[in-house]
Amino acid sequence: MAFFRTLAASETIPVIIGEGVSLRVPQMADHQAWAELRAASREFLKPWEPIWPADDLSRLAFRRRIKRYMRELEQDQAYPFFVFGAGGELVGGVTLSQVRRGVAQTCSVGYWMGRPYAGRGLMTAAVTALKPFVFEGLKLRRLEAACLPRNAASIRLLEKTGFEREGYARQYLCIDGVWQDHLLYALLREPALG
Repeated sequence: MAFFRTLAASETIPVIIGEGVSLRVPQMADHQAWAELRAASREFLKPWEPIWPADDLSRLAFRRRIKRYMRELEQDQAYPFFVFGAGGELVGGVTLSQVRRGVAQTCSVGYWMGRPYAGRGLMTAAVTALKPFVFEGLKLRRLEAACLPRNAASIRLLEKTGFEREGYARQYLCIDGVWQDHLLYALLREPALG
């Protein structure tokens, strides 16, 4: 992925446009909107995420987050995006992580949606918009996802966007301070894409 290393990482990743959403790499200028949305959504997100560090919403912690994002982009390890609604408001985030090249050619997708925007189909639109970037832009063959068995909204999103359930992983991730089982899903590149 030498192309991504020739310019600043955030400048080489396109803005991705979907139905009623746009996705772009996070920037320091997003801190206030991100911190406000995450704070307002804390209780809504708590059952689905790892425990937040005490300073998670601070500007300094966000700066560290942005630096990590840029390093991961430059190293072709992860591709973070913030999701914006049709009016330009921040509504959530989606990250392609654990990029594996070589014989695997795969990555994982994770996402979060701010409470005020949940249930409107915006994350479904965001994940749908990401598929060409994953399969055509990054040339990956497989996109993986995991979700808690009780997360009906996430299961619906994954199945609606073409993911198929492949398995069950016991104590897969530490969510809300507890090692929890997850359903495993994957979306494969269409054979016509090579």
